[in-house]
Amino acid sequence: MRAYGRRKVLALAAGLLAAVTACTGDVQPASTRSAAAPTATPSPPPAELAVTRAEAAEAFTRITLTDNRLRVENELDGRLVLASDLMTGGQAQLTVAAYLSTGFAPHRYRWGAPTLYVPRFPQSEKAPWFSALATRDGRPTLLTFAKSDAWRLSSAAELLPGQRLPEIKLDADGYAAPVPPDDKTVTISPQYMGPVHASVAETGTAGVTAGLVADGPYTTEVAEQIATLRAQSKVDGLSYDSIFSADNYPVYGLRTADGGALIQYSLSRNTTTKNMTDESYIIPVPKEASWALTDASVPRSLKLTEIHQYATAVPPLSAPAPAAVIAHDSALTRAIGD
Repeated sequence: MRAYGRRKVLALAAGLLAAVTACTGDVQPASTRSAAAPTATPSPPPAELAVTRAEAAEAFTRITLTDNRLRVENELDGRLVLASDLMTGGQAQLTVAAYLSTGFAPHRYRWGAPTLYVPRFPQSEKAPWFSALATRDGRPTLLTFAKSDAWRLSSAAELLPGQRLPEIKLDADGYAAPVPPDDKTVTISPQYMGPVHASVAETGTAGVTAGLVADGPYTTEVAEQIATLRAQSKVDGLSYDSIFSADNYPVYGLRTADGGALIQYSLSRNTTTKNMTDESYIIPVPKEASWALTDASVPRSLKLTEIHQYATAVPPLSAPAPAAVIAHDSALTRAIGD
């Protein structure tokens, strides 16, 4: 299915090659203010890298243009299949939900020219990726693209109001440094960022992870909302719980100029409401789930699944401080009621 889908995507993209060539000329180089001083060991030439800046620029433009082309409601069969083949990680489920929740007419984005952050991976790297900061409908958005058999969009998180991307450490050639999953030089290693965030979002200031991630609307305030809704539901004869999970979503880390890390990751949120003693047998279905459930309420149980994508600035261990969520995007991807 994927091979067939890619052939159709490539055919569709062929008509956009001229636009790709023109747009990649507008790609902005990442700032080199933090470029490392040249060393005696020469840097590997582009031919020896798993992904070059030129390849990253082409992948960004091809995928965003093709995705937007597919979002136009037309007679092209299998648009959702083709669009899904451009995505991986959390973006795959978010894309399916975007089509199903809009009658196969999802919103089309206006993209600005990206600033690329391409890690210097050796040619032997089996899972290369790169990030890009670009305006999406005029709002700065951090995206990450990953490659297995082909390049796909894995993550997209919009910078929160008042937040800026931390300065990314670049070498003399403008390439970034990836942060290993088990890196011990930052306050939260990339492999633990998702589970730590999930814990804070569920337990807030009362859990063992309190203080590791800064307070805010996507951390401690979520925990407060869950606690409030759980207590109110009990009064109403219902049970309520909301669980965050890192699942097996990929995690991406870029080294920042201060020695910290910019970590991009996804969490799923499963919220379950059950009728325990409420004789009205009415559990309201929220408006955002109306595309998945036709009834305005369900009698016994309601389960909602959301996918959340984040970018978090993690300080270096030499200057410990709470990690700060700086970018986020999410959508409801599934609803089940009975």
